Amino acid sequence: MDRPGFTASLVAGGVAGVSVDLILFPLDTIKTRLQSPQGFYKAGGFYGVYAGVPSTAIGSFPNAAAFFVTYEYVKWILHTDSSSYLMPVTHMLAASVGEVVACLIRVPSEVVKQRAQVSASSGTFHIFSNILCQEGIQGLYRGYKSTVLREIPFSLVQFPLWESLKALWSWRQDHVVDSWQSAVCGAFAGWFQHREREHPLCPARGLADTGAVGIICRCLPSHGSHQSGRFHLSWCL
Repeated sequence: MDRPGFTASLVAGGVAGVSVDLILFPLDTIKTRLQSPQGFYKAGGFYGVYAGVPSTAIGSFPNAAAFFVTYEYVKWILHTDSSSYLMPVTHMLAASVGEVVACLIRVPSEVVKQRAQVSASSGTFHIFSNILCQEGIQGLYRGYKSTVLREIPFSLVQFPLWESLKALWSWRQDHVVDSWQSAVCGAFAGWFQHREREHPLCPARGLADTGAVGIICRCLPSHGSHQSGRFHLSWCL
């Protein structure tokens, strides 16, 4: 496996993170206010849906860049052969380490952003200063462990599935996937893990209590598979 390009991973991951966060920021604000204990309208309603956006704009680039740089380098360090049935495990480990590193940037940004979203009258810098003065650096990392524990299980599903879909598509067309094809694979992987996050699989489908780890294990190929290193995508889909 070739050594990953540091600059490419840094810039591509950062730009992607900023683009997604800024485009979807109003929806995130509305969701946060709907979940606020003080109620939707008291938290700001539809007013100032871009409250807290400076925190997101500042944090998104280094957050996403840190994840993808770490993800690519861990994959390179482990350098599992593409034909190995352990390749999905490599992607799981790389995604997990990436989440741990990225959350060092993501959590402080999220803390400031969420407080700004439910208090639109206060500026982002004012909220940031108050947290440091009243709670110290620990206040910025409130909920770090729970955030990591929340994100890792879904990365265990999303990134191995994304990589496997790209590998399958490349194999079918006999050349590496284009950027739009990678985006389609990523969109499907993200949708799949979102269903797992929001809608647990039901007993009527014979998949009760399967969970993310169970899905991965069921999709992993057996030693006798003629497509070692790829998911049994027919089962997954």
